[in-house]
Amino acid sequence: MKKILLIEDEEPIRRVLLRILIDENKGYQITESQDGKEGFLKLTKEDFDLVLCDIKMPKMDGIEVLQKVRENGINIPFIMLTGHGNISTAVEAMKAGAYDFILKPPDLNRLLTAVRNALETKNLFTENIKLKKRIAKKYNIIGKSEAIDEIHKMIEKVAPTEARVLITGKNGTGKELVAHHLHQKSNRSEGPFVEVNCAAIPSDLIESELFGHIKGAFTSAIKDRPGKFETANTGTLFLDEVADMSLAAQAKVLRALQENKISRVGSEKQINVDVRVIAATNKDLLKEIENGKFREDLYHRLAVILVKVPPLSKRKNDIPLLVDYFSENLASDQGVDQKPFSEDALQKLMDYPWTGNVRELRNVVERLMILGSNPITARDIDQFASKPK
Repeated sequence: MKKILLIEDEEPIRRVLLRILIDENKGYQITESQDGKEGFLKLTKEDFDLVLCDIKMPKMDGIEVLQKVRENGINIPFIMLTGHGNISTAVEAMKAGAYDFILKPPDLNRLLTAVRNALETKNLFTENIKLKKRIAKKYNIIGKSEAIDEIHKMIEKVAPTEARVLITGKNGTGKELVAHHLHQKSNRSEGPFVEVNCAAIPSDLIESELFGHIKGAFTSAIKDRPGKFETANTGTLFLDEVADMSLAAQAKVLRALQENKISRVGSEKQINVDVRVIAATNKDLLKEIENGKFREDLYHRLAVILVKVPPLSKRKNDIPLLVDYFSENLASDQGVDQKPFSEDALQKLMDYPWTGNVRELRNVVERLMILGSNPITARDIDQFASKPK
């Protein structure tokens, strides 16, 4: 049942609105307030799906209610009610974050359409919040070690800036987690986060992947296609395993970073792009430069800020936290009970070398959750985990 708060100081108008909403027969639960102050207090104490709010009221007008609600972090659609003489005020309310405004006396169809659309928007907004929470949980950086603490501090400092970041670390350490956190805490968080695994794309296709192509640019180019730079416009482009990019593609990336412009393969037309680039690699780029495999000028463009993600072997005290995090998530995803790990099992896990780092640990925890006993013991570790060196 959808809950609607009706804030209106004119009793006859409230009666009309109530009758319209009740006749709609959608099971709306309607709460009334006769002035803005009373309505605001109800909004702070109770959850609603929609607010119908008059603009001109005693004690607190509708725009004040809307502003105070937003200041308190309450995200709920507002439909403002206004007389013919208050259109400019209604426009002001829209700029303040109102969903829509309705002229008084209200038109039946106009009001019901606005209410249905606003409630649908609320549903989408709620689902979006849930999705963001799931994504945020998926990309949590788990650990309390000094190394992880330093990474969190670095992210807090760097994320709000436009500085390019180069993330280094061995395979499986969680470089992509750092990239996601930099994006989510940046001023571009509402924009897209586009990831490109440069190692997974053949060298003859990487330029088309990054910059797009026009129809006929090559044999399989049957239509125009935007590249990742365009797709990531106003957001973040994450170039994972950037050291595996061809030298020709590196030259184009360098130009894009210098000019904030790209050209699709087969076209000379330049397209403006507004993208923050974050790169990652498991290789020593300085050695790659010495060997002629990576451009030094591109390195200096990418490595404005360097973030080094430590291997799991350098933060073994984080292993119990990671095991608990992975086992809880896996149990939730698979709809089974979470299996506890005995102290000797955790100690064995902490004694392992973990050459595959956090990724390997997660795989081992999943294997133990499926095949291990309850609780999981040191014997399970010996049986189902890879052997230490």
